[in-house]
Amino acid sequence: MARYSESTTMVITEPSGNEDSDSESKLCGKILVFLSWLLVILTMPFSLFICFKVVQEYERAVIFRLGRLLSGGAKGPGIFFILPCIDTYARVDLRTLTYDVPPQEVLTKDSVTVSVDAVVYYRVHNATISIANVENAHHSTRLLAQTTLRNTMGTRPLHEILSERETISGNMQISLDEATEAWGIKVERVEIKDVRLPIQLQRAMAAEAEAAREARAKVIAAEGEQKASRALREASEVIGDSPAALQLRYLQTLNTISAEKNSTIVFPLPIDLLTYFLKAREAS
Repeated sequence: MARYSESTTMVITEPSGNEDSDSESKLCGKILVFLSWLLVILTMPFSLFICFKVVQEYERAVIFRLGRLLSGGAKGPGIFFILPCIDTYARVDLRTLTYDVPPQEVLTKDSVTVSVDAVVYYRVHNATISIANVENAHHSTRLLAQTTLRNTMGTRPLHEILSERETISGNMQISLDEATEAWGIKVERVEIKDVRLPIQLQRAMAAEAEAAREARAKVIAAEGEQKASRALREASEVIGDSPAALQLRYLQTLNTISAEKNSTIVFPLPIDLLTYFLKAREAS
């Protein structure tokens, strides 16, 4: 085979050993295929039980003939034909699989150790690539899911991990899907199941939350006392402008006390009345 350089007129010749080996392998392959067909014909109808295979609706068959992928892609679903002795095939399940990621001890960005576990849903979308491009697509995807979970959690502080689970799950799903595209795997969904904190950290966060709730309760109570005092001041101004209003309020109070069926009723006396009697006694 000749190759010409653009800058010079020198002709570079390359050995044609690869072409010779390819032609020899093709010739041997044709001979073996012919012998296999001859064996099928001679052993009929018993050979049909070996040559015809069936795969389910959710399966595909990737066929190799003399170590090479058979043209036409994966076969199935249904019945397909293989030649004895020279054809081998692998079944590939196309259903969605669920992988429960084991709990991973992760050191967050703010140096807090947490235990995180997740669930990954994935499926094979290209059976041929999943067999030809990677040794074990399922095992590789599961190991990558564990590593991606650790790497993603290690770049985020604790408060983001606890409050932004959906965002983190979406980023993990995109990252895994891009990495497994070359393996014929489609990652459909990633969900973070649980984030477990150390016991001491849980107690500290609980104490912090309790203190914050108590502080808010005190602020709310103080605001209520302030509003109540303003309302009482306005009521006293209204009653001070009208003495009859004080008498009506006095009667309403007596009505409320008598409605509770008490055996003893206390009648409050105005201070002005007592002052009048005291002045009369001093005068006498």
